[in-house]
Order: sequence, then structure tokens, then C-alpha cells
Amino acid sequence: MDLLRNFFKGDKAIWIIFLFLCLISIVEVFSASSTLTYKSGDHWGPITNHLTMLLVGTVIVWIVHNIPCRWFKTFIALLPISWILLGAVFVIGAITNGAKRWIDLGFIQFQPSEIAKMGTIISVAFILSKMQEEKGANPKAFKYIMIVTLFTCALIFTENLSTCVLLAISVFLMMFIGRIPMKQIGLLVVTCTFLLITGGLTIKFVPAETWDKVGLHRMVTWQNRLESHFNKQEVPAAKFNIYEDSQVAHANIAIASSNILGKGPGNSVQRDFLSQAFSDFIYAIIIEELGLIGGASVAILYILLLMRIGRIARKCDKSYYVFLITGIGILIMTQALFNMLVAVGIMPVTGQPLPLISKGGTSTLINCVYIGMILSISRYVNDRKQEEANQLIGTQEGESMTATTIENPETVQASINK
Repeated sequence: MDLLRNFFKGDKAIWIIFLFLCLISIVEVFSASSTLTYKSGDHWGPITNHLTMLLVGTVIVWIVHNIPCRWFKTFIALLPISWILLGAVFVIGAITNGAKRWIDLGFIQFQPSEIAKMGTIISVAFILSKMQEEKGANPKAFKYIMIVTLFTCALIFTENLSTCVLLAISVFLMMFIGRIPMKQIGLLVVTCTFLLITGGLTIKFVPAETWDKVGLHRMVTWQNRLESHFNKQEVPAAKFNIYEDSQVAHANIAIASSNILGKGPGNSVQRDFLSQAFSDFIYAIIIEELGLIGGASVAILYILLLMRIGRIARKCDKSYYVFLITGIGILIMTQALFNMLVAVGIMPVTGQPLPLISKGGTSTLINCVYIGMILSISRYVNDRKQEEANQLIGTQEGESMTATTIENPETVQASINK
């Protein structure tokens, strides 16, 4: 037990949640990878690659959770590096699923936007911690945060609008928690609401040909997604074209055909029709196979993760650790919420994977880094708590010895002579 305790440091509940999410991921990705199996002709190939990625991710969690959390400030260097990589995507980026989001070096393929998200969260946490005053954050913090966030989002939004929105929401919540003046928060809300309405109307009414001419092909994709999502016109079953929006249609069928306990692991039917069943729509497959109980259990795991992060944040004595761990928790929870809301048809399709469950490369590894950072901060909190307890015990023993000396000086002198 002592060996395991020394090997798996930090908050044990975080470790358990992480391992449960990985276990669910292994079972569901193996079940949902039928389309990959069909394309590759290798039954074990997809799950073998995913298992390898999870094992590498677990090693990353262990390495990062042993890094002193004061070193995480140096990770701010990831932000300018990610900006350079995001710029390179426009030149040498690989197109996957109609979007240019990847850099393919032959031996490795990765998404710079995932690195940019991490760099932005770390940078915002640093700015908030450095500019805290007695009554709240210095108003200048808002300007610096907006510069960092807007520049990152500007490099992301043309090819990955959902990631841009996800990052913006996470930073906004961090600013709210970081006590940015409410006047600035209110101005930001009004501005974002105006831009959201203007952007939505622009996407809706600008012809697809115009978007293609200016090179913003992803706007056509969003135009179709928004039109499909907000079109509430009822279509008779006989006239319904399942091939027009097959992802959403088959996700709805998967959920509707489930029940309390589901069809059982490996018994999904819709996985053969969902091209992204192992990624964007894996939550629909989870509900189909594990039922409402399985779907609720996955949601509860993320809620418990956020609650444990909140508990660790409350025990931190340094504001940087509070803002960093809170930002990471918000980012993971918001991404999980995006994925689940898309799967059940509440939100338009966004292309966001389910953290630590969906099959992925860069996303999986970056999420493992997040878990390692959370555990490192929890380890710092535990060590500080242990030091305070040891100091208290030492103080009490010293006071007890002093009292004994005053009350019985002869007895103490006799002990010394012996």
C-alpha cells in the first residue's frame, strides 16, 4: 500500500476518476471503431492504437504529477510556440474531415489548437494571479487577457470555430472567478452578444458561393449545421431523408433505441452508420450500449472531477494555483458538456471529442497533461497540509515539555541526569 501511495501521489479521487474514464474509453472505442476496422481491414488496429495512446497518456500523467507545480509557469512558453504552429497550419496543414486543423510531419500528426488552448489557460491564470488586488483584479488584467485570447482565437476560428467558442467561454468564466471588474465583464457580455447575433446572421444569409470565394469553406459547413439544427419543421417519416444529416439522425436513433440498461457493451447498431462514432458521437454510443444509467454515470464522473478540482482550489494558498486548476477544470467540463449536448441533439454539431473517452491523439495527450497538472497541485496542497500538521504537533510537544518543566523541575532534572 505504501508503494502505491508513493507511486500515485496527489488526490486519490482524481486518480480513480481518470482510470474509470480510461476504462470506459477502452470499451466504447473498441465497440465504436467498426468504421475504422472496415476501412483498414484490421480488427485490432484501431483499439491497439488507442490503447497505446492511453498508456502513453498515463505515463504523461505520472510524469507531470511529479513536477513541482511552481514550474508550470514556464509552460507559458507554449503560447507563442502554438501561435507559430497555428500560422503554419494555413500553409502546410493537413485536411481531415473537411477542416485544415492538423500538422502532419509524417511520423506524427497533431493539432496546434490543443496546445494553444493549454497555453492560453496557463497565461490567463498567470495574468489573473499577478494582477490581484485587495478589491479584485487590476482593470489592466482585462486588457492583457483580451489580447492573448483574441489573438489565439483569431488563429483558430476559421478552421475550428467550436474550439474558439470553447476557449472563449472558459476564459470568460476564469475572468469572472478572477474578480475582473463587473463593468468590464458586462461590456464584454454585450459585445459578445452583438458579435454572436451578427455572426450568426452573416453565416445564415451570406451565400455559400461567397464563402468559397474568400476561402472560408468551414463557414459553409456551419451554415448547413445551423440551418439543420434550428429547422423545426416536422417531416413525415416517409419523406425523411436520413442521408442529408446522417450523423445527427443516427445519433438520435442510437439514443431513442436505448433503455435504462442499454443493449450491452459491444451491441451497438448505429456505430456502423456513424462515421465519427468513436469520437464526436461516442456519447450516443455509450447511451445506446449502457443505457440511461451509463450515460448518467459518465456525466457524474465529470461532475465529480469538477467538484474535486473545486475542493483542491479552495485549499490552495497561492492564487496562481487556484486560477490554473480552476481554468483546467472549466475547460474539461465545458468540452465534455459540448460533446454530450451535441450527441443528444441540444446543440449543433461541433466536432468536440469527449475528454479522455473519445479516440484521439493530441486531445488525449493534452487532457492527460491537464490531469497531471491537477494532481501536481493536489500533491502540493497535501504536502503543505502535512507540514502544517507536523509543525502543530511539534509546537504542542514543545508547549507540553515547557509545562512539565515548570510544574516538575526535579523530575525533568532527574531524567537529564539519567
